[in-house]
Amino acid sequence: MSESVTTQRREFRLPDVGEGLTEADIVAWRVKPGDTVIINQIIVDIETAKAVVELPSPYAGVVAALLVPEGQTVDVGTPIIAIDVPGAGGGTPVPAPPARPEPGRTDPAAIAAEGPRPSSEDLVPPVPPPAERQAVLVGYGVKAGATTRRARRAPAGIGSVAETSPATANGAAGAHVSVLAKPPVRKLARELGVDLGGLAGTGPGGSISRDDVQQAAQAPVPRATPQRPGPREERIPIRGVRKHTAAAVAASARQAPHVTEFLQIDVDATVEAVGRLRELPEFAGVRVSPLLLVARALLTAVARHPMINSTWDEDAQEIVVKHYVNLGIAAATDRGLVVPNIKGAEGLDLPALAGALADLAATARAGRASPADLSGGTITITNVGVFGVDSGTPIITPPEAAILAFGQIKDAPWVVDGQLAVRKVTTLSLSFDHRIVDGDLGSAVLRDIGAMLHDPLRMLAWG
Repeated sequence: MSESVTTQRREFRLPDVGEGLTEADIVAWRVKPGDTVIINQIIVDIETAKAVVELPSPYAGVVAALLVPEGQTVDVGTPIIAIDVPGAGGGTPVPAPPARPEPGRTDPAAIAAEGPRPSSEDLVPPVPPPAERQAVLVGYGVKAGATTRRARRAPAGIGSVAETSPATANGAAGAHVSVLAKPPVRKLARELGVDLGGLAGTGPGGSISRDDVQQAAQAPVPRATPQRPGPREERIPIRGVRKHTAAAVAASARQAPHVTEFLQIDVDATVEAVGRLRELPEFAGVRVSPLLLVARALLTAVARHPMINSTWDEDAQEIVVKHYVNLGIAAATDRGLVVPNIKGAEGLDLPALAGALADLAATARAGRASPADLSGGTITITNVGVFGVDSGTPIITPPEAAILAFGQIKDAPWVVDGQLAVRKVTTLSLSFDHRIVDGDLGSAVLRDIGAMLHDPLRMLAWG
């Protein structure tokens, strides 16, 4: 005798995916009502204040309803999906523990391959990632087409030539109208760039005279406003990563008295060292860039000047000096600025640091940085040089005490041993919290970083 099978409706509530976050946005559903899902199948992409995260299903069954639409912000603990779960004889199904949520894959141009997926996902057809919003390009107008004219004979007795020229109304081509002008007048109009079709002739029979052309050439020419396709304005909701970043930098600018110092340095030796490192087998398969030596120089400077790697505790009225370095690297993504960090960077050798930088960049660009990756940073580097920028005044990532901006490396005239030479030059900018870091400390840190990049052997001597 077969046992009857029943189903029970189970609601999956938005979980706290880490770091005590209280809300998230529903970015894209991967399932729809009526779909069959299995345990640990990815069902939805959410965006927290830290990152985009994929949520797996804790139940196996049939999707009964999507309780929250895409684009809506919901609090942690809110039911977001209902699933009909089969159970024998009305027993209460016990959900399997959900897999750890994985950061969302939102950038189709991600440069790193993703790790293995849970085995259950192999049974589920792949779901394409949600379409990204494309940036709106402005400033591209519609080119005015060239106007061609065909000469015709003038009415008898006038001794001029009639031309056809397009008349325009509201920016659209309209009927052709005849203009009367003698060949020398037409030649003058071509030389002065005057459109005869827009002139009212004062000559015999309404023909256009030389005076008419000359006056038109001296008159101010109204410029047509370039026409841009689509709406003239776009409104983008301030949510998720961008909302969090905006609040953080605004609070940092208000609360931490910023001081920024600049140092221009000759980095010929750094560029040469990077080229030699790329040839070593220890760095095979890892992209080595000047940022690697900038990071190593900063880590060495932190060891020499620990106070630069600290935070201000307003409640306890204490300065907290960190004797470890979670090195943040600012990254621009489709969803805004994020600053993932390399945990325990001070303990990594150079090949390991190179690998960590490469992994961090790939994860950030792919939108897969987890809340843990984005929390706990102690000091940050922002590489503005990749955008072709020489320097800037970076805003400190709260609650850190300092941030280093690394400008582009370019050829520039430089005095070497009293002689003018062309060298590889870059500009470093260090912003620091003046409540913690005095001018002498900030200057010492920037000076040491510059000295190590000018002569990378100092990293060995000081490290």
